[in-house]
Amino acid sequence: MAFSGYRCSACGADFGPAEATYTCPRCAGNLDVTQDLAGVDRKAVEASRDPSMWRYAPLLPVAPPGPEAGALGTVGGTPLFRADALGTELGLSRVWIKDDGRNPTGSLKDRASAVVVQRARDLGVSPIITASTGNAGVALAAMARAAGTEAIVLVPESAPPAKIAQLQIFGARLLLVRGSYDDAFRLSTEAAEQLGWYCRNTGQNPFTVEGKKTAAFEIAEQLGWRAPDRVVVSVGDGNIITGVHRGFRQLVDLGWIDRMPKLLGVQAEGSSPIARAWAQGAETIDPVAAHTRADSISAGDPSDGLRALGAVRDSGGAYVSVSDEAIIASIAHLGRGAAVFAEPAAAAAHAGLAAALEDGTVGRDEEVVILVTGTGLKDIDAAIQAANTSPTVIDPTMEALREQLASD
Repeated sequence: MAFSGYRCSACGADFGPAEATYTCPRCAGNLDVTQDLAGVDRKAVEASRDPSMWRYAPLLPVAPPGPEAGALGTVGGTPLFRADALGTELGLSRVWIKDDGRNPTGSLKDRASAVVVQRARDLGVSPIITASTGNAGVALAAMARAAGTEAIVLVPESAPPAKIAQLQIFGARLLLVRGSYDDAFRLSTEAAEQLGWYCRNTGQNPFTVEGKKTAAFEIAEQLGWRAPDRVVVSVGDGNIITGVHRGFRQLVDLGWIDRMPKLLGVQAEGSSPIARAWAQGAETIDPVAAHTRADSISAGDPSDGLRALGAVRDSGGAYVSVSDEAIIASIAHLGRGAAVFAEPAAAAAHAGLAAALEDGTVGRDEEVVILVTGTGLKDIDAAIQAANTSPTVIDPTMEALREQLASD
């Protein structure tokens, strides 16, 4: 395993593997996992027959699961494909979709939960607790079940029913919290501290980023070990874009790709503290009272906001914010333009790209990858709203069919 310890992203202090677990013991900043990747050979990755994210085991700080781990070993390996019709609609000649809604539980969060579960197994700790707007909890519930580990998930009571149903099916100990995601996050952190449980919380647990960075590894390899001009990422608490940045940065440092792609972070207008800080050129992030239809990116006090801000700055990228109306409309645009079914938070990436093209933040000659982070099956009500139509009912006769076709 390429794991040598931790470095604080805020104060730069280094710690050995046993000297820290979550945040920095000195300043409470978020920790980065430190790794010794010298000598890691790209040919070893290319020679792997494992189609999942575990093909990048030499670049990960945990050992891959064994064949008995079931779904835990099948995460990642999601498709990257050209979306020419969508590109024509946007006025771009080179648009790619990275569809992480194809993961076992339908979201990119499976990547983080798989690595966290492996870390918990290394430590011999159970149960694992997390706060979630839905997807992270579902991912943890499934990965923990596959590993034979107990999961406890705190979710705002406003979470979409489909996500709550997934949590129940996977057998997590599910508790609905009266309040926001931020309230659930605080409670889960206190529970981990007081009860000795392992905490998966995004931003707090350094190993979540290590799972999410594998999306960047896959994009680069699927493009023939090169970086696109731009990668578009929906942003809530900031952990996914932090992971994507870390993945590309490691590949640049290893010499496996020759440049860093610019990152475009997209937030919902009702939950956009990172985008506001970006626009103001601020070094701190002021919390907001989050409200957005895109529940998976609803985070008023983003736990990984500072690293997410730094990730975009380091890449030479930008942040934009978009309305809920634009997000819902983008569900239909992705479906009809690229045959991709996205939940609202995932569709926000498309809405943000359209806005960034309109104001000139993104050039129309750029090669762009849209990272779709979750399937539309997570929120059917939003999909129905996006479709904005009702199916026609006819009698089971050719006469009725011809009549309807003639009237359409």
